[in-house]
Amino acid sequence: MAIKRPKGAAGTLVVLEHTSKILKGNPLGDPHVRKLAVWLPPQYDADAGRTTSQRFPVLYDLVGFTGSGIAHTNWKPFGDNVIERAARLIHEKKMGPAIIVFPDCFTALGGNQYVNSSAIGSYADYLTREIIPFVDREFRTLASREHRGCFGKSSGGYGAIVHAMKYPQYWGAIADHSGDSYFDFVYWHDWPNTLNELAKHRAVRRRAGAYDALGESTKKGLAEGLDDGRIRRFLAQAWKKEKLAAAEGHCMMNLAMAATYDPDPRAPNGFRVPFNLETGEVIDKRWAKWRANDPINLVAKYKANLKTMRGIYIDCGWRDQYHIHYGTRILSKRLAAAGVRHTYEEFDDNHSDVDYRMDVSLPFLYRALKP
Repeated sequence: MAIKRPKGAAGTLVVLEHTSKILKGNPLGDPHVRKLAVWLPPQYDADAGRTTSQRFPVLYDLVGFTGSGIAHTNWKPFGDNVIERAARLIHEKKMGPAIIVFPDCFTALGGNQYVNSSAIGSYADYLTREIIPFVDREFRTLASREHRGCFGKSSGGYGAIVHAMKYPQYWGAIADHSGDSYFDFVYWHDWPNTLNELAKHRAVRRRAGAYDALGESTKKGLAEGLDDGRIRRFLAQAWKKEKLAAAEGHCMMNLAMAATYDPDPRAPNGFRVPFNLETGEVIDKRWAKWRANDPINLVAKYKANLKTMRGIYIDCGWRDQYHIHYGTRILSKRLAAAGVRHTYEEFDDNHSDVDYRMDVSLPFLYRALKP
């Protein structure tokens, strides 16, 4: 730790209100009018009489699960928040000036994966079709994909790599810090805990004695990944709280992922789950929906798009408690096999509090996107 001494001019943080047509009427009833924070580097207004025509590359910060963009502008003890970090890196001449955008993509399920889902909302469209044009209209951006990038950690890292795959017309470079990948490792191991948490909300309380495993496991579409009411009751209770226990938080996360990877407007709650809620048996057809969204399984399909990127940066701690380092290794391996140029680094840390890795990724992105 060090005494907190921000270096360099602070720049300007602007907080605007944006009204979204795309998010209006979303399935979870989340707000469609949202705050949008935008940081302007010190050079944006420097010597205003001479530089009003100067335009800047733009970086979009995709925060992790349970986060909101503006939270990355909050004061932090000892370390830098994102705008302090960018200001310092510019002052130290490790990167040039860039605009940084902090979109709010939080949802009642704790977040989303920056993709479109009929169960959550069209957050990929929200970013690409609304926020990007809005920012380009309001600020002096270099308004082309060659000078626009996104970065994020965890769910935000997932969003960054998936956007490089599916939306290359909007992004020229991305940075993926510890992004969700290799779902068989990342999510699978936590589902028993999720099932235990949901079991607390069964319609009929368990009693010691005989148990009809066949009958219980085939009730109300459980074998097809449908909710028998326990998910609905869990969510209703969770939404009344201001603080979730750790097990409840992880349960919420798995439900958010189910709503992202396997939405079904005909299903209760608008999505299906990949395990029988009673027996815990994997439902192969449902798990296949998850695996179809796993970045390691998307490289071959989108390698042409990935090859258009001016820069792809990926990193992960080799002690990641969610085992994501195995997924990022496979992702890097498959990118290399597909001939996709990228930078992959590992470091001695876990999944938590690794914002300091932006000291590497932000200069990387600037170099890839600079005019």
